[in-house]
Amino acid sequence: MNKIRPVILLMTIVVSAFMAYGLWTLPKPKPADHEGFSSARVVEDIRIISRNHHSVAHPQERAEVRQYLVKRLEGLGADTVMQFRYDSLVGPQNKHVEYTFDAVNVLAEFAPESSVAPESWLMLVAHYDSRYSQPMPQDTVWSYGAADDGYGVGVILETVSQALRVRQDWKQGVKVLFTDAEEVGMMGMKAIWEKNREVFDNVGLVLNVEARGTWGPALLFEACPGNAKVQELYASAASYPYTYSLTTVVYGFMPNFTDFTIVKDSLPGMNFSTIADVNHYHTDLDNFNNISEKSIQHYGEQILPVTLKYLTDEVYADKDYLRSDEDKTNFTIPLLGLFSFSRTGYMIFNLVVFAFFLLLFALEGVRGRLKAGKVCAMSLKVLLSSVLALAVGEGFAYACAAASGAKFKFFGIVQGVPFDNTAMILFAALLFAACVLVYRNGRTKAARAVSGSMRATAVSNAVSGYALTTLYGTLALQFVLSAVLLGVLGENMMFFIPMAIASAALVLWRMTSLKVWLLAAIALILLHAFSFLFTLSMALTIGALGAVALIALIDMMVIIPLADLYLMPSRRK
Repeated sequence: MNKIRPVILLMTIVVSAFMAYGLWTLPKPKPADHEGFSSARVVEDIRIISRNHHSVAHPQERAEVRQYLVKRLEGLGADTVMQFRYDSLVGPQNKHVEYTFDAVNVLAEFAPESSVAPESWLMLVAHYDSRYSQPMPQDTVWSYGAADDGYGVGVILETVSQALRVRQDWKQGVKVLFTDAEEVGMMGMKAIWEKNREVFDNVGLVLNVEARGTWGPALLFEACPGNAKVQELYASAASYPYTYSLTTVVYGFMPNFTDFTIVKDSLPGMNFSTIADVNHYHTDLDNFNNISEKSIQHYGEQILPVTLKYLTDEVYADKDYLRSDEDKTNFTIPLLGLFSFSRTGYMIFNLVVFAFFLLLFALEGVRGRLKAGKVCAMSLKVLLSSVLALAVGEGFAYACAAASGAKFKFFGIVQGVPFDNTAMILFAALLFAACVLVYRNGRTKAARAVSGSMRATAVSNAVSGYALTTLYGTLALQFVLSAVLLGVLGENMMFFIPMAIASAALVLWRMTSLKVWLLAAIALILLHAFSFLFTLSMALTIGALGAVALIALIDMMVIIPLADLYLMPSRRK
C-alpha cells in the first residue's frame, strides 16, 4: 500500500482538477433536436445578433437587431410586444466617445392560458446593444456583442420557448425585457424604471442574464438584498448550480454595474454571467467565432428550471413571496453541489467547527504531538509568506501589464494582457513549487536535528511532528482569518472551507487510523480551491493576482502536509 500511495495521490489531484473545471460536473451542449434547453438553438439567434457591431454608435445595425428580436417574440406567441422609445439620450462624455442617441426598449408579455390575469410575473432581462468603442493598448476596437449580451438575449428566447411547452400549467406570467443602451450606463433600464414604472407592477422575480467573457461556467454572481427565499428557489430548482454568496459582497466593491443594479434594491432577483475571460470582454474578440456552447448550456440548465418552478408553483402567485429581510450564505463545491445556510445557521456551523478544531488542537497537545509555541510560530511564518506571495504576485502582474502596454491597477481590473491566463497558471505553478521546496527544507532540518540510538524512529517522529506543526499552524491561521472575516463581512468561505474539511479528516484519521480520510480531505480541498480560485482570478483578473496568490498559498500549506502525512509509511503493529 505504501508503494502505490504516490500514484493514488497523483490521480486524486488530476481527477479533482478535471472535476473542478467542469469535465464531469458541467452540462454538455445539447443539439437542435433536443427536447429541453438547447445551446444549438441559442447559437442560431446569436449568429444573427452578432453579425455586425450594434452599439449606440450604430443606430441602423441596432435597429435591425431590435426588429429581429421583435419578430422572434411575436413568433413565440407573445400576447403583446411593446417598444418604449427615449429620445436624445447622451452617452459617455470622455476622450474616447460621446454619443447622442435614441434608446428603444422591447417588452413582451406571455400570460398563462387561463383567462384570469396573473397577479405575479417573472421578468427576464437582457440588453441587446453591444459595447461601443474600447481603447486597447494596440488599437481601439468594437465588440460584436456575441456574448455580451448575445448570450443573455439568446438564453432568454430559448428559455421562454421551452417554458411555453407547459404554458397550460402556468400560474404566473412572463415578461421579457430587452433593454437598449446598457453599455452606456444602463440608460435604457434607467429610463424605463423612471418613466414607465408600471412595467414592473406585479413583478415578483427578476432574472438578469449578462456575460463578462465568452467562456467558462455561468455564475450566479449577484442576488438581491434580502435574498434568503430567492436563494431557496435557486437551490431547489437549478441544475448544475454555480454560485458563491461571497461574489455578491465582492461585486459590491467593484466598479461594474448591470441593468439589475437599477432594480435590485426594489425587486427580488438574480444576476447570471460568464466571467472568463476579460480580454474577450468589450472587445472585437467578443464575436461569433469565440462563443462557447458549453457556457450557453450551463445558463440554460440553471435559468430554465428556476423559470419553470416560478411559473408553475402556486406559492409564487403572491408577488411579494420572495421578499425577505434575511440573506443566505452559500457556496458550491464541484461534484458535491450547492451548500446553503441561513446567516444564523452559518454562524452556528462556524462555531461548531471552531470548537472541534480547538478541542482537536488541545488533544494533540496533551498527547505530546504538538507544541503551542511551534504552532504559533508556524502560523506567523505562513502569514508572512502569504503576504510575500501577495506582494510578489502584484509585482509579477505589473510586469506582465507593462510588457503588454496595458494599464495596470493594483487589485483592479486589468485588460489587454493577451497571455494573462498563461501567466497566472505559471505563477501558481511556481508558487506551489516554492511552497514544496520550503516545506521540504524544513522537513529535512527537523530530521537532521535528531540523534540517538533509536534514530530511525526518532526521525520518523520528527518528520511527522513537522508535518503536523505545519498543518496545525496553517489551520490555526485559517481559524483566525475565518473568525475575523465572519465578524466583519459575514463571509469567510475561502479560509473556512479548507479548515473545516481538514479538521474533519484529522478527527476521522485519529479515530480510525485510516489514511484514506487524509486523501479525501485533499480531494475536497482541491475541488473547492480549484473552482473558487478560478472564479476569483477570472472575476478580478491578473490585477488581483496577489490576492489570489495569498489565498492559494494558505491552501497549499494545508494540502502539502496532508499529502506528506498520507504518504508516510504506515507503522506496523
